[in-house]
Amino acid sequence: MTQSIRQFGSRKVFPVMIAAAAAIAGCKNSNASSGEVSRNWAPVRQDAYMGVPAAEVQAAIKQRLAADAPNGVRSDSWKHVRGLYARFGDNLLWLDDKGVHQPRVAALLNGLAGSDSDAIRLDALPLADLDRALRAVDGTKHPTAAQLADADVLLSAAYAAYGENMLTGQLDPREFNQSWHINRQEERIDSALTLTLREDDLAAGLVRMRPQDPMYDSLRTEFVQYRDVVTRGGWQPISDGPQLKPGKPASPARLAALRARLAAEGYLSDSAAAGDSTTARARTVYDRDLAGAVAKFQADHSIAVDSMLGGETLQAMNLPAQYRLGQIAANLERYRWMPRTLGARYIIVNVPQFFLHAFDNGQQVLDMKVIVGQEYQDKATPVFSDSMEYVVFRPYWNVTPDIAAKEIFPKEEANPGYLAANNMEVYNDHGRQAIRQLPGPKNSLGLVKFMFPNDFNIYLHDTPNDELFNKDVRAFSHGCIRVEKPAELAEWVLGWPADKVQAAMHDGPNDHTVKLPSKIPVYIVYFTTFVEGGDLHFGNDLYDRDSPLVNELQNVAMPSASTIEVQRELRALAGG
Repeated sequence: MTQSIRQFGSRKVFPVMIAAAAAIAGCKNSNASSGEVSRNWAPVRQDAYMGVPAAEVQAAIKQRLAADAPNGVRSDSWKHVRGLYARFGDNLLWLDDKGVHQPRVAALLNGLAGSDSDAIRLDALPLADLDRALRAVDGTKHPTAAQLADADVLLSAAYAAYGENMLTGQLDPREFNQSWHINRQEERIDSALTLTLREDDLAAGLVRMRPQDPMYDSLRTEFVQYRDVVTRGGWQPISDGPQLKPGKPASPARLAALRARLAAEGYLSDSAAAGDSTTARARTVYDRDLAGAVAKFQADHSIAVDSMLGGETLQAMNLPAQYRLGQIAANLERYRWMPRTLGARYIIVNVPQFFLHAFDNGQQVLDMKVIVGQEYQDKATPVFSDSMEYVVFRPYWNVTPDIAAKEIFPKEEANPGYLAANNMEVYNDHGRQAIRQLPGPKNSLGLVKFMFPNDFNIYLHDTPNDELFNKDVRAFSHGCIRVEKPAELAEWVLGWPADKVQAAMHDGPNDHTVKLPSKIPVYIVYFTTFVEGGDLHFGNDLYDRDSPLVNELQNVAMPSASTIEVQRELRALAGG
């Protein structure tokens, strides 16, 4: 490969759905040149279409809509199609006397043909039937009412499926073990389809159906590049062997395989991988340049950077290119599961990245490390969203009954005095014996916690164990999320100066609740691929949530020969 994949990350961004113009959001009619969306389109109403009386066409449309959905069209998409025609009086939505040769049909056909760059399953869309129906109309001067209705309804079915896929995703996260509890806003699809259809510039409207976020665009670019790598044959695995350490001799064959593997993702130039610029010593020694490339690979794949080729690094390198392509496809799908507007001010925590980011009017204003739930089921941090409502300074830690029964009481029984030594006390909680830890610097919640009431009893909080933030993989909690910079976060959510926050944390009353001036949405997300600093990163798949999605998407990420042929025909038809 002559150009490094590393060069294709577009800019330093983070996976968030920045509140840009989206099809779901309503906009007033105006000129598109002003930056707003013009929605003046309406179906052409005339006495006849291509020689067929309008009444016959309407009757044929109603008859087609009363029948079963076309092959490959989901029942929910079919409901959206019926809704579209009901809102527009059962008129033709795409065809007129020009037949299929008009800009709006071309925009849709090109959008459908190009949606494979979003990792959309084209084989799940009724593209072959659509192509045949359009050619049936295009191939005669006098189509029947049934032919016109069939072509128009199939265009609408493809449009609805496209819109649904882009707006809320093509897969249901509940079927793929994603622990996803963020509302995908499926109830807004009908209005989004209607608003987009009414746009004068339909091609631009179709683009806006995608998540309007720089990270999504960056991942689409990476997806196309990795698909090219897969087409070229991917990369070959590196054989097992002893750990490679910088400056130490190693098998020339193994070093050559390592160079080729690193070059496949752009960590080494093709010439360096081929040995054109390496000395005889470099071909037998794991030298500084090669170790540096491995270190960069480790940093980009959430592996503790030690510049050595050990077991974890070797395992990551030997994952097939097809699997990595599937991971990117899986995260494009996760983006489509997210709401299109997250609020003016919001917080997003990406669990596989172990980072929190706070945004104000689309600008990132805070960035800090976090510690998330341990990597087994009862402590895994779920994907959900809620609104932060208040902050508690110098909080008690009210130990949950489960943690008390499994961890705290057994420790006290085994070592009497454990509770006192850890500043804990037993108290009566509505007739139940419970444990809490007294406020103070040794409290497990630290000196402040941030509450966004939710069904999972998860919140953000300080911690006395700051040394854990130095770890690369930070999964140590019981599901709640510890933040690296609690004081800065408190300043931002409350709008307080630093000295006021410090006073509340260190000298204020215990368990003191302060309500936020306005609620702030918090999104706990699970994106295992993201672009940062221009480079694609693969995060730590702590809870093995990638595999179900990758298994579903990695094969369809590469279009089949039949799909490629349909794409070609649709583009040809769009070109007229």
